[in-house]
Amino acid sequence: MRAAGCVFAEDEARLLLEHVGRTTGAAPAAAAAPETAPEAAPEAAAADELAVLVARRVAGEPLEHLLGWVELAGHRWSVGPGVFVPRRRTELMVRTALQGTPRAAEVVVDLCCGCGAVGGAVALGLQGRRGPRTRPGRPGRPGRPVELHASDVDAAAVTHARRNLAPLGGTVHQGDLFDPLPAHLRGGVDVLLCHAPYVPTAAIPGMPPEARDHEPVAALDGGTDGLDVLRRVVAAAPGWLRPGGRLLFEVGSDQVDGALALVAAAALVGHVVRDEDDDGPGGTVVVATAADASAAGGPA
Repeated sequence: MRAAGCVFAEDEARLLLEHVGRTTGAAPAAAAAPETAPEAAPEAAAADELAVLVARRVAGEPLEHLLGWVELAGHRWSVGPGVFVPRRRTELMVRTALQGTPRAAEVVVDLCCGCGAVGGAVALGLQGRRGPRTRPGRPGRPGRPVELHASDVDAAAVTHARRNLAPLGGTVHQGDLFDPLPAHLRGGVDVLLCHAPYVPTAAIPGMPPEARDHEPVAALDGGTDGLDVLRRVVAAAPGWLRPGGRLLFEVGSDQVDGALALVAAAALVGHVVRDEDDDGPGGTVVVATAADASAAGGPA
């Protein structure tokens, strides 16, 4: 795997060994070096499966598609072939959402949700901050759950998102951006997340093969300047956010000015959060906040 260009070959090999061990019941070491005796048939089968997975990885398939999960924000989320794999840099969006959202926030919406990891991580973080609450002599009670909705146009992504978010009480809708969302959410969304495609069309051929050849083009291609989908999201966001609610989305570092112009045109207040850790995965998140009349001294 290292000879094929896998930068973290040893770590990936260990994860593939553990995966094969779980799926076949064979010990990881046995899968890597099976015996030839008849009683070693399970180990031989495991070795065959491992060889297939290694060949697929060397051919460029994302490791996460082979394992069936991706780790984001400290949790594992179901993902599979044909589904966009969230990157570590997107954890900045999760952290930013949690750091600036009041504990009382009730409604989270995740557009272009893919496997649902971003919305799920934010919902888990908010619920974890809200409970359990305790009083002297009384048992703790869990906080009120967050109302979580997510949407994506891709059927495969929706399948994984439902698998990931159903245990959190989330609802996943298949359709284009806001179109499939229930009408009662209008004007009531506290946190609106959107991991829209933002790669310029001309840059797609230069992407790593893991993305270019194995993830949906619709999850990558953001049009000529990478902002086509985000134009639609930002323009419509004010109608869905509650006063003081926030829209968060990821962009490339060279797209910040264009993104902030979109935010200003929608009468939202924008600011940018960047990953400043030299050893971190990077990431640039735009936060757009709806005006809060009560905070500005207007009518309650």
